[in-house]
Amino acid sequence: MVAAVGYRVGPDGGSSASGRGLLRRRRRRWARITASGVTALLVAAGGIGWAVYAKLSGNITPDEAAAAELARYDRERPTSLVKDARNILLIGSDSREGSDNARYGRDSGTERSDTTILLHLSAGRDNATAVSIPRDLMVDLPGCRRPDGSRSAPRFAMFNQAFQLGGSACTIRTVEKLTDIRVDHHVVVDFHGFKEMVDAVDGVEVCLRQPIDDRAAKLRLPAGRVTLNGEQALGYVRARKTLGNGSDTERMERQQRFLGALVNKVRSNDVLLNPAKLYPVLDAATSSLTTDPELASLRGLYALVRGLRDIPMEQVQFLTVPRESYAYDANRDQLVEPAAKRLFERLRTDTPVVVGGNGPRDGSYGDSYPGPFRDAAVTVSPPPTFRGNTAAEDTCE
Repeated sequence: MVAAVGYRVGPDGGSSASGRGLLRRRRRRWARITASGVTALLVAAGGIGWAVYAKLSGNITPDEAAAAELARYDRERPTSLVKDARNILLIGSDSREGSDNARYGRDSGTERSDTTILLHLSAGRDNATAVSIPRDLMVDLPGCRRPDGSRSAPRFAMFNQAFQLGGSACTIRTVEKLTDIRVDHHVVVDFHGFKEMVDAVDGVEVCLRQPIDDRAAKLRLPAGRVTLNGEQALGYVRARKTLGNGSDTERMERQQRFLGALVNKVRSNDVLLNPAKLYPVLDAATSSLTTDPELASLRGLYALVRGLRDIPMEQVQFLTVPRESYAYDANRDQLVEPAAKRLFERLRTDTPVVVGGNGPRDGSYGDSYPGPFRDAAVTVSPPPTFRGNTAAEDTCE
């Protein structure tokens, strides 16, 4: 007697599977096995993902001392004027601590800011402007807390002495005093970290108009397109005395063009969409960073840079603050006014900055703007154009 469709009565009076009933049971069993396997894989992947996240986040050093020092002077710091716009101070340290950095000179127990860039990200994340601040610029340094706990007296000195006196907090306060721009975040990277970052993206291509044979920078390179590894890139961006005219201004322009090429390489699909290449880049980048506590995690960094991938390369701009030789020492710099004030005002109010390779170094205004609406009765002043370049420019053209 058939008890039900798809089942038959077994010898013990129970029912056993046969036909479609057997098939349904097998499907349920396989579903359970598959679900268990997928769950196990997800758990394993989640564990690996968490381990990677924890490692990369743990690589970043939070700058707690700077945060405490800045909080001490919070009342005298500038106020942010535009919501969601961000100003990040990027500091390249010339520290010789550690075996990898020692080869670049004797460790005197101090370090200075070899490179300092104020990076402005617009509120809409539709443009980014990186402004180099000359290390030899003569500025007013505030009284700062030294590493030993004592405090320095305010002084008029070279800009890079701020980092030597009081680290990132002193540098930030100096920049804020100079520009009246609130620094929202800061990032410090050393020589070793820079090299590792370049090597992690398999080198960065630059264009050399002339061959380089520089013993001090340990560089011997042909003219034309050359892909630099980390060691070569470090020598290339740091060389000052033997490349070009030997000026710090030309060195900064070389750094800016290199950073533009690095941004292009990192943003390329070959890196960002390839986990095997992306992880070394993230590992190298995070291992070399000391940041304010808010940025000292992958979550913090991602929250800051997630909109940057949509910025067109021609809107990623690099320039040097308008400068000239210091009146009392040709080997030092001073700001060119009112051009510097114009630049700082535009950054402070999140107003676009225009750069051009042939633009005036002083950010001067033209007499009129030959725009489509200009007529005999109307003369419109154009925005100031500052000498600089964009990440979209091909340095070989």
